[in-house]
Amino acid sequence: MTAPNDTRTSYDTAQQRSDKIWSQISSDPSGLRMLTGDRPTGALHIGHYFGSLRNRVRLQDAGVETWLIVADYQVITDREVIGDIKGSVRELLTDYLAVGIDPERSTIFTHSAVPALNQLMLPFLSLVTQPELERNPTVKTELAAAGKSAMGGLLLTYPVHQAADILFCHGNLVPVGRDQLPHIEQTRVIARRFNERYAGGEAYFPEPAALLSEAPTILGLDGEHKMSKSRGNTVMLRMDADETLKKIKKAKTDADRRITFDPEGRPEVANLLTIASEASGRAPEEIAEEIGDRGAGTLKLHTAEVLNEHLAPVRARRAELERDPGYLFEVLRAGNERANAEAEATLAKVREFMGMVY
Repeated sequence: MTAPNDTRTSYDTAQQRSDKIWSQISSDPSGLRMLTGDRPTGALHIGHYFGSLRNRVRLQDAGVETWLIVADYQVITDREVIGDIKGSVRELLTDYLAVGIDPERSTIFTHSAVPALNQLMLPFLSLVTQPELERNPTVKTELAAAGKSAMGGLLLTYPVHQAADILFCHGNLVPVGRDQLPHIEQTRVIARRFNERYAGGEAYFPEPAALLSEAPTILGLDGEHKMSKSRGNTVMLRMDADETLKKIKKAKTDADRRITFDPEGRPEVANLLTIASEASGRAPEEIAEEIGDRGAGTLKLHTAEVLNEHLAPVRARRAELERDPGYLFEVLRAGNERANAEAEATLAKVREFMGMVY
């Protein structure tokens, strides 16, 4: 059996599954249930938007049943200071609805409000070994990003918590990038082992498939690191047009006046071209050719212009939502109710399989 964190041997298989799912979405998305979400660490930026949010709306609109988790418990997996969680949740809800997530068609809920989901951690932990968890490359990356040398118990078991997130609602589809494949493989292993050990071979939990993202990676405005609020290299969705222009004017480029799309040789320029491409729907090579030798200043102005035009409806909707925070939490309460009903039904069946109904 393939080890759950061996991406060298699992990536090709995951890509094949992903290709089949994209085909199914185009023809008949019934039976697909997507689980995805974010940690509430504040408002979202264009890296989130082009990298995942826009695709979630696309899948929702295509008819894929959509569940979005606001993973508030995960904020404490690698942080000692959690900050204003409620405010961060409000910002996340605002961005979700502003980009087009429809609470009538998608269920938005929080970790902390669904006790039965978190209780699934106990039987799931019985299905994994300590070495399996310690080998997970994504956990190691998270540890390094947090700047810590010692791994806390919650971070170590993060993949198991994520498996509970996906399986409590019988999610069978998870949009991810390649770096998240080890988590999905671990979830598949947990589902398989539960079915074999506790469910008598019945396929109670599905083995979810990774839907690999087709979106390009958006770097920060330094052209070097991922967009990150802590690095100050972001364009936030909540920024207005003037703020966006000021941020992009400060983006790092290079001394070559002629604009070309060369992600390896000129990553900073290529990143601005990628942002302009995603916002306008034009190929980055075409934009580069059009700008030619007019330099980075022209590229920055063009990128800001098309980005502001693209985000104008999102920002207008965001402004409306900010004026009614009560509505945002009404949406969350309704989602939490649906998630609790689903989680309690799943936990009841799990207890039945395990002979723990008294």
